[in-house]
Amino acid sequence: MLAVVLVATGFMDLLGKPEMAEAMEGLGYPLYLMPLLGVAKLLGAMAIVAPAYPRLKEWAYAGIVFDLVGAMYSQIRMNEAEQIIAPMLLLLLALGSWYLRPPSRKLPDLIPIK
Repeated sequence: MLAVVLVATGFMDLLGKPEMAEAMEGLGYPLYLMPLLGVAKLLGAMAIVAPAYPRLKEWAYAGIVFDLVGAMYSQIRMNEAEQIIAPMLLLLLALGSWYLRPPSRKLPDLIPIK
């Protein structure tokens, strides 16, 4: 589900959809960030659904968390705190997805617990 949202919003960023451009401008961000965010979201979605590469998955999840926390912070700073519900729910979904991923997609422990 998280990957679907990332792909959808990633394509909206890449295509410069007016609603995404309006939201970016409303938060005070330059529109040239939209393609960068779009590519990052698409790569993040691919990384979290790929069957291998656990280290890449860790970095992808970290990037997703940074993106969503940044979105919530931006909304709060622009006095639009009521708008943080969607990124907050996506953040919870991302954290749940990371925590509940199968053992085959996790990095081994650096120091085994005995």
